[in-house]
Amino acid sequence: MAREIRKQDFRRINEYLWELPTSFDPRMNVPVRIYADEELLEDALGDLSVHQAVNVASLPGLVGYVVVMPDVHQGYGMPVGGVMASKVPGGIISPGAVGYDINCGVRLLATNLTEEQVAPHLAELATRIYHNCPSGVGSEGHVPLTARQLDEVLAEGARWALRHGYARPEDLECTEEFGCMPNADPDKATPKAKERGKDQLGTLGAGNHFIEVDVVDEIFDPVAAERMGLFKGQVAVQIHCGSRGFGHQICTDYLQRFERVIHKYGIKLPDKELMCAPIDSPEGQDYIKAMACAANFAFCNRQILAHYIRKSFEEVLKPRGIAHDVWQVYDIAHNMGKIETHEIDGQRMKVCVHRKGATRAWGPGSPGLPKKYADIGQPVLIPGSMGTASYVLLGTPGSMAQTFGSTCHGAGRVMSRAQAKREIRGEKLKAELESQGIVVRAGSMAGLAEEAPRAYKDVSRVVEVVHHAGIAKKVARLRPIAVIKG
Repeated sequence: MAREIRKQDFRRINEYLWELPTSFDPRMNVPVRIYADEELLEDALGDLSVHQAVNVASLPGLVGYVVVMPDVHQGYGMPVGGVMASKVPGGIISPGAVGYDINCGVRLLATNLTEEQVAPHLAELATRIYHNCPSGVGSEGHVPLTARQLDEVLAEGARWALRHGYARPEDLECTEEFGCMPNADPDKATPKAKERGKDQLGTLGAGNHFIEVDVVDEIFDPVAAERMGLFKGQVAVQIHCGSRGFGHQICTDYLQRFERVIHKYGIKLPDKELMCAPIDSPEGQDYIKAMACAANFAFCNRQILAHYIRKSFEEVLKPRGIAHDVWQVYDIAHNMGKIETHEIDGQRMKVCVHRKGATRAWGPGSPGLPKKYADIGQPVLIPGSMGTASYVLLGTPGSMAQTFGSTCHGAGRVMSRAQAKREIRGEKLKAELESQGIVVRAGSMAGLAEEAPRAYKDVSRVVEVVHHAGIAKKVARLRPIAVIKG
């Protein structure tokens, strides 16, 4: 049985950072660092999140420390809200530490419209988005693909969408990796994964995925907000989804493949869910190429959803003579393994950063940022739970120095989906949201209940921690006015 982890086992580094040293458990190769205030640390100790982080810290080839974000909650193998970095070469790669929904992420679209302009048409707009952006388990999109076209999507990501009229060039400029992960090889994706993905491009899915129409209700950094085109009272749209059944199957397939070969590499695992392979092994390299395919599927998926959101605005507003534009602020992933170079213990080192339920948060001057953000840092998008605030932040020099260029990704669950469905009635929740002026379009009341605000931590509290810890900087807060779910 795992040893109990108590608050007094941590060394408090500062008001928002706690460290569990390697002396806590002889298996640990690196310490575990948790970003949290006192209450959020207690939350983290309420499930198996920190135990899972200790297990991660026991994997071979890790450097620095395992980072745990304030929105942490228990996950598959590695906690959601965890970051680890392994040496390249000489380290490992673990599908469970990337996540099943590879490149689940958030895209923020902004408009030139105010809440007052949209309010009379909001219900119709929500209905059009719900119709144009298919949602739910196993949903099929408007873009069925032949086998050859699917391979093109897996190799090209959002570039495929641009070639086929679903994107503007500036959309790709404002997407992580410019919308395409290198090293993607469609031959490394299994036939089963391709079968699951071929009809799902341009779909939202279910679970915590959503499209949300928001209003910018507070600006914290006017200079950065102006650079992003954000202003108080403005209508914006968030898209939160990932690689759908395709990415899920890639994770499943490679966990099974790694399990068949791990014995030959002599790796001893603290938890079977952390199945891994040496990053420079044939199996490790194949997973990296398949993972890149899933990431590209997700980039293309969010891009096509953005196209159909633009179409929805056009269908509702153009007949009424309301001039409008919908542009992209940024698109960011929060389930990914990336080969990056970071300074660790005073040395520049190439590592594979696993971010599971954690967002890349590169600071000013980092390579790979769009020109318009190069001097201010990369936008970071933190969605709240349904019906609560969301935030736009920026990556900082502090995130580069402390967390391998990473920060939190959302509010973080405090209640399992099963518990939420037992305790919350979807119909009642829908009525509560609508009484707050939030239009709801949802295909399932049970699915709605799973994502109730009280199933999550307070996103504002989470954001305050990363802001004051210096691993992201607040720019703007968004308030929801319409929620579209599967």
